[in-house]
Amino acid sequence: MHVYDYDPGDFVIHPSHKDWGIGQVQSIVDNKVTVNFQNAGKKTINTSEITLEKYEE
Repeated sequence: MHVYDYDPGDFVIHPSHKDWGIGQVQSIVDNKVTVNFQNAGKKTINTSEITLEKYEE
C-alpha cells in the first residue's frame, strides 16, 4: 500500500517533465497514477519509479 501526498482532483508536477505543465490527478490504482497534464494530455505514471510533486498555488 502506498501513501501519497495527493488525491484525485489535486494538482501535481512531473519532476522530469516540467514542460508538461500542471497536471490534475484523475485516478490512483496501486502504484499507477493517471494524470491529465496541461501540455501533454493524459499520462499514466508509475510511482515506483517517479515521485510526482504536489502543486501548491
